[in-house]
Amino acid sequence: MRLLLVEDDDHVAAALSAVLARHGLSVVHARNGEEALKALLPAHAEPFAVVLLDLGLPDQDGFEVCGRIRKICVTPVIMVTARSDVRSRIHGLNLGADDYVVKPYDTGELLARIHAVSRRNTPGGAEQPADEGVPGEALYLGAVTVELPTRQVSVDGAAVPLTRKEFDLLALLAQRPGVVFRREQIISEVWRTSWEGTGRTLEVHIASLRAKLRMPALIETVRGVGYRLVVPAAGAGRRLPASPAS
Repeated sequence: MRLLLVEDDDHVAAALSAVLARHGLSVVHARNGEEALKALLPAHAEPFAVVLLDLGLPDQDGFEVCGRIRKICVTPVIMVTARSDVRSRIHGLNLGADDYVVKPYDTGELLARIHAVSRRNTPGGAEQPADEGVPGEALYLGAVTVELPTRQVSVDGAAVPLTRKEFDLLALLAQRPGVVFRREQIISEVWRTSWEGTGRTLEVHIASLRAKLRMPALIETVRGVGYRLVVPAAGAGRRLPASPAS
């Protein structure tokens, strides 16, 4: 498996590359965003299975690099950063990152995340859309409409752009409104993995959905169990107004 490591610190990159190599990964090191983007351009070489992207780059912010990567390829991106706040995680996922690892991290955890995201992107692999096999139809949940065939979501008729995983998560909950889905069940069906570390990723995706739909009560947290979708009562499904620009 080839991995593109985007890291400006040569010492960190050398140490991490050595660890990854011991686990069968072939690592190509890019020291900045431009080197990373050039390495990802179509070529005769074997494509990368994963991009490990540090956010603190010398030439441009890692968030910007992620957005540019998404314009040229679909290679899974794992962001690696010391920024642990939920807002940064949500921003990274909205830009197209597949996962987000906070420093300092456990090497075993990082390896598990690398293999998990690479499996999701493998043709014929375990990863499939959460709505696969569901008859083509639209789900009407108060002001929210979830169109399964086209993977489109709207609130009060206004389209809401979601990432692939955000849609899969919402579609899963929306197909059985009122039913409590255990965290383990959601992770298994949406992420196709049983790895416990994915739980934090689930929380970030839930927070992102609530923010994008601007209907925080739509997805209810059942403490100690999981989540369920609550269909708003008539007249109670209005979106919260957008926050004024600061």
